Amino acid sequence: MANTYTLISSVTVGSGGAANIEFTSIPATYTDLLVKVSPRSTRATVNKDNMFIQLNSSSANFSGRSLYGSGSGSGASYVDTPDGYVSYAVCAAGATANTFSNIELYIPNYTSSNYKFISTDGVGETNDTAQEMGFHATLWSNTAAITGVKFTLAVGNFVQYSTAYLYGISNA
Repeated sequence: MANTYTLISSVTVGSGGAANIEFTSIPATYTDLLVKVSPRSTRATVNKDNMFIQLNSSSANFSGRSLYGSGSGSGASYVDTPDGYVSYAVCAAGATANTFSNIELYIPNYTSSNYKFISTDGVGETNDTAQEMGFHATLWSNTAAITGVKFTLAVGNFVQYSTAYLYGISNA
């Protein structure tokens, strides 16, 4: 069966930046959610920043694992991730100018009464040897339907022109 994607909402950060990107009042009319984020951070003197997620205004009850590669060589690590952690590949102030990361989060069965899984893949588009990419599997140990999604950064703020798109996916 074909899936249909419906744009629920989008956010483009305005001048002056923003401390977070947030979607609220997500309708319960879809099967799954897909979020595409193209962020950049104001975090100074580094190439990357970490991005965290809150669901329904909560940053608790998250666990997960990450597989990532970094730099000009090959390699990967399998690590535990802290609460709400979904990506370490957000381009920061030390990255190549005017580049933004590409991060995608998929949340199946977001209205079910079971725990929620999130799969994330992302890449920091730095145009140099510090490029990073990663895959994350996150579990939110909560049975509530997801009605809100909020992204924050570990240190910096989102710069102007950072974007996020929230899609609802329905089975056709």
